[in-house]
Amino acid sequence: MNAPHNPPFSMTLTVRDTCMCLHVQRAARALARRFDEALKPHGLTNQQFSLLMSLNRPQPPRMKEVALLLALDRTTLTANLKPLERRGLLTIEPDGDDRRSRRLALTDDGRALLVAALPAWCETEANVEAGLKGDAETIRAELRMMA
Repeated sequence: MNAPHNPPFSMTLTVRDTCMCLHVQRAARALARRFDEALKPHGLTNQQFSLLMSLNRPQPPRMKEVALLLALDRTTLTANLKPLERRGLLTIEPDGDDRRSRRLALTDDGRALLVAALPAWCETEANVEAGLKGDAETIRAELRMMA
């Protein structure tokens, strides 16, 4: 018996089976665990690897640019930067053009860690792509459209 204010159980099953958000979140968590495991020997999580890689540019990016790329709010980005800064993998400096803004730069240690971790990332990425039924580039394009 369903109370008048309870959604029907059939709707629970429909959401479980069809909710795009749920399925993308589950896939994202599973992928994150795979990359976390691969990067663990290098002392990195997949999120830290992505953050450091996002700094690998000819010119140090502004925090705002990195937050946008990683789809993080500024507070979360700052929290994620602190342990990497303490490890000496990146620096946070005032922007020469706008003192209110901050620029993020890899240190030599940060670049060396990325070089060391990159083969593990490449192998994991290749394994993930090999396990897909569809074309990896098409799937990435679809995900970018959702983001």
